[in-house]
Amino acid sequence: MNQSRSSITWHKSSYSTNGGNCIEFGKGFPPAVPVRDSKRPDGPVIMFSPSAWSGLVEMARSANL
Repeated sequence: MNQSRSSITWHKSSYSTNGGNCIEFGKGFPPAVPVRDSKRPDGPVIMFSPSAWSGLVEMARSANL
């Protein structure tokens, strides 16, 4: 990750509860979408291509989780 984590604006789903089982995604980090565990903000970050991230979000939405 060439860009500093401190420059990423992290977002959590509005469906998240305070139970802690959430992921956060970063905006403004082209050409990838960084994703992390909200319980471990200094932990590992997974980088998705924008198309892979969109596909994952659509799959989660259609699964009626």
